[in-house]
Amino acid sequence: MMAPAATALGFELRVLAEGDDVSAVSAVSSSPVGDYKDLQTLLDFAEGLDVMTFDHEHVPTDHLRALQDAGVNVQPGPDALVNAQDKLVMRAAIDRLELPNPAWASVADVAALVSFGEETGWPVVLKMPRGGYDGKGVRVVSSAEEAAATEEWFAAMSPLLAEAKVEFTRELSALVARTPDGEARAWPVVHTIQVDGVCDEVIAPALDIPVEVAAAAEDAALRIAGELGVTGVLAVELFETPGTGAGFLINELAMRPHNTGHWTQDGSVTSQFEQHLRAVLNLPLGATDVLAPVVVMKNFLGGANEDLFSAFPLALASEPAAKVHCYGKSVRPGRKIGHVNLVGSSTADVDSVRRRATMVATIIRDGRVEEMPSTFEENA
Repeated sequence: MMAPAATALGFELRVLAEGDDVSAVSAVSSSPVGDYKDLQTLLDFAEGLDVMTFDHEHVPTDHLRALQDAGVNVQPGPDALVNAQDKLVMRAAIDRLELPNPAWASVADVAALVSFGEETGWPVVLKMPRGGYDGKGVRVVSSAEEAAATEEWFAAMSPLLAEAKVEFTRELSALVARTPDGEARAWPVVHTIQVDGVCDEVIAPALDIPVEVAAAAEDAALRIAGELGVTGVLAVELFETPGTGAGFLINELAMRPHNTGHWTQDGSVTSQFEQHLRAVLNLPLGATDVLAPVVVMKNFLGGANEDLFSAFPLALASEPAAKVHCYGKSVRPGRKIGHVNLVGSSTADVDSVRRRATMVATIIRDGRVEEMPSTFEENA
């Protein structure tokens, strides 16, 4: 999704693809296949690049340091990116910056997990510090008896991250971008709706959020970006916790264009994809104004319909204002394969916008029309 922005600006993209069937290959003409975990592959790929950046956090940190030592312009750099790669490092950094963190601990074994649970109260959330995403590598542990069943997790990776389970009203995301020279811009804080650990829907800007909470969340994201030396796009995922401290707690960080920012493609002056390119190339950042009073992004996952294009006539006719973004991925149940963006002329119309975006996404996913709810729960 960075390819159209790169083309418009006259930049040439080169993508290291994990296989010749990944979606980037069809979008970017120069897409050699290689293993991002192999240092020599990375060094060969980096030859002639002005900047190397990422669409996930899984490139080994030591490889990134070796690339820097070899003179490669790595953005964001490994000292910043490690805070998105390792949740234990991230939690320590948020504490160091004195920003709102849930209670947490590094736990090396089941006994340490039980001790944490008894101290903070059950249930607790156990996370693998590295490699998890979309709810993977996360489990809720409700008692000392359940903790005993986590032995295999500790055998696979130790220490793990234990967190107090947060009571929250909804999830939020604060998206910002920063250049190596320190220019930074923020988009409005948005409301994100998760289903089974996967981002399902985004409402931008977040409605009915206290002005001081939104400002504090935006300021926290900008401070994280500045203090950690982040370059490119940074997403700070948050729990809204009314009546406590700042009114939110920090959940996770992502240093790349992020699912909670896909709405910016059609709802902001500058999309997160163009902004990421501008930022890592140390160019002036674009405006982040929202183009409508409300913007809804609705993901669609793989479902019953394997021939997505066959559903387009019905889907596009159902809502001519919808913008459909398919990822070029093969259809697999539960896999993110695209999203729909739709703007609304009034915040009072948010239910209508959500319903219409959901209609389009559902038709593409299932290949047929289903009855849509007339109203949505605010924190559904």
